[in-house]
Amino acid sequence: MILEKTDIGFSAYAIAYPIFTTAQTMPKLINHAYEAAQLYFEKEKIAISHRQIIFEIDFAQFFQYYKVLNAKFLAEKIDMNPTLLSQYIQGHKKPGPNQTAKILNGIQQIGQELSELNLIYQR
Repeated sequence: MILEKTDIGFSAYAIAYPIFTTAQTMPKLINHAYEAAQLYFEKEKIAISHRQIIFEIDFAQFFQYYKVLNAKFLAEKIDMNPTLLSQYIQGHKKPGPNQTAKILNGIQQIGQELSELNLIYQR
């Protein structure tokens, strides 16, 4: 499903099926998209799992939504020229399949690292 930012939140739609939904936040959108897909395929008597739905978002919208992820930091982490990554994000250039995989792997690695952290605080 393709995810997009709208003026009032987010939308998701499937290219191959008449499935679409909207929500005000990304987590709600993803939940609504799963529900919409399950509802559509339920009519066809096909069970659908979360693993069968792939979400796609373009670079610019990804970095616009996930502002916590610094493009310069990501570029350094994946050993990519920061200017080149910036051009991908701004839509001036399109990354090829290898560059896209490299960027996605870097994002997933950062996500994995963050998910394994515990923050401490002092009283």
